[in-house]
Amino acid sequence: MLVIWQNYQSDILSGLKITLTASLIALVCSLIIGTFMAIFQVSKTKWLKRIGNIYVNLFRNLPLLIVVMFLFVVMPLYGIQFDGITAGTIGLTLYTSAFIADTVRAGIEGIPKGQMEAGLASGLSYSQVMRLIVLPQAFKIVIPPLGNQFINLVKNSSILAMVTGADLMYQGDLVASATFNTIGTYTLIGLIYLALTLPLSYLMKYLEVRLAKA
Repeated sequence: MLVIWQNYQSDILSGLKITLTASLIALVCSLIIGTFMAIFQVSKTKWLKRIGNIYVNLFRNLPLLIVVMFLFVVMPLYGIQFDGITAGTIGLTLYTSAFIADTVRAGIEGIPKGQMEAGLASGLSYSQVMRLIVLPQAFKIVIPPLGNQFINLVKNSSILAMVTGADLMYQGDLVASATFNTIGTYTLIGLIYLALTLPLSYLMKYLEVRLAKA
């Protein structure tokens, strides 16, 4: 394993950089999209609620591989071309945002309805009450499941390897093919993924405790 790291360090680090970049972009975008879809799901406006429900049910019930392959293989047939990194990142965002939407929706529904009514009665608009009163409390409630979704996102970023995304997993496959040392290569890649996900897990636990005391 040490020999693999010494001989292929630059390739592995290049893949790690792409994994981190794709994961960070997907994390931010999926959190934004997921939050909006959660708000749509609890909206009293029927067409917004329908959009939110259709979006969540669609991407929650499709395999991530199908979503990514559709973007990478099918969309070019209609003149929309994505490289592997872009297709993988967009697919990861769409897939993860559906699970985040369900998580945030559950948090919103966990807030007493009286708070929304009190906010509206005080002269605030629906969007102001949602942004200033409901969502901050909802996020406190759903920190643990949100943390799990973020960790899953980092692990799921290995899907880029299926569309030549040149990520960490893709580079690991190339190294394993070149060296025939599959045990050492995938052990090293697995340890790198652990180095990414374990700190994130501890961070989410810290935030959970910190917010519980606030």
